[in-house]
Amino acid sequence: MSEWITGVDISSLEEEEKCGARFFDEGRSEELPAILKKNGVNSIRLRLWNDPYSAEEEAYGGGTNDLRTTIRLARRVKEAGLGFLLDLHYSDFWADPGKQVKPKAWQALHGDELEEVVYSYTKEVLQVLYDNHVMPDMVQVGNELSNGLLWPEGRTPNYDRIASLVNAGIRGVRSIKKDLPVMIHLDSGGNQKLYREWFDHFMEKGDPFEVIGLSFYPFWHGTIEDLAANMNMLAERYGKEMIIAETSMGFSLADYRGYENLSPETGKGMAAKPELAAKIQYSMTPEGQRGFISDLVRTLHEVQYNLGKGYYYWEGGWIPVPGCGWASKAGCEYIHDPGPGGNEWANQALFDYDGNALPVLKEMNLQNL
Repeated sequence: MSEWITGVDISSLEEEEKCGARFFDEGRSEELPAILKKNGVNSIRLRLWNDPYSAEEEAYGGGTNDLRTTIRLARRVKEAGLGFLLDLHYSDFWADPGKQVKPKAWQALHGDELEEVVYSYTKEVLQVLYDNHVMPDMVQVGNELSNGLLWPEGRTPNYDRIASLVNAGIRGVRSIKKDLPVMIHLDSGGNQKLYREWFDHFMEKGDPFEVIGLSFYPFWHGTIEDLAANMNMLAERYGKEMIIAETSMGFSLADYRGYENLSPETGKGMAAKPELAAKIQYSMTPEGQRGFISDLVRTLHEVQYNLGKGYYYWEGGWIPVPGCGWASKAGCEYIHDPGPGGNEWANQALFDYDGNALPVLKEMNLQNL
């Protein structure tokens, strides 16, 4: 992989549009992929959940990113002339360091059987994407694997089992296309100890892969200097290309629950809250958002051995509209979360609450700094 990535995750787009979202650039309504392409974005990240529905066929929400949805979105991405990163969660709903829930269909599988189904599922997904002419340009085997995947078997500190499960996914990718780049993605991009311990273990038992993916959110993952130090350590220690797989920065602290028609008790509210915003080096304004992206791109360009290869802005089009939240009632019940629902991310999008492109979008393609 050599091309610089200026990417955006737009996994919730189809659900947003069904709920009434529209996007505007300089006052003109356009489809989101076209707006992103026009402003220098060259790749799109799409998550995939195995079966995001209850036994009664109720959608879990958050984009309801099953394979059919992914195919439709990937087709739009390809038609817009954009690259495509496939983000395999190996779960029926959100997978992150706090939850890595086995898909319902895999609950009784363990050991070799679990590894085999990871392999066969990965292979089948990529074969379907190939057959539909929407092959990804890179595949992310697991999402934010800091604490492992497919719990309880693949939970840290069982690094041998983590490696065997990730290897099964890598083999599934290679079975369809041997040279398709594979990313392994952790969160907490400023945490050197986490990355050193995780990848030291993986390098002992893991199959070859191409890219280390990092999540870096300034509210939770340290300073931009922490990120730089970690990436330079990784460059020196492992020599792998690196991409920020998830990042974002807020542009406002104004309440947006009115846009969702949600009362305070039914809306979850913003993830980037005022008390978090007060602790970071960027203001929660359009100018602060631009400054963060500028610093992030500069940091990536300064990584040793030219191993910083770009970034994906997470859910850049997730604006507040009624009915498009992080989880439905069925989704909350599935992961045993009391809720409530609503959009936690609207004040960190690349568009304001009315869908107008923010100034940062004009600086997304700062790769030539």
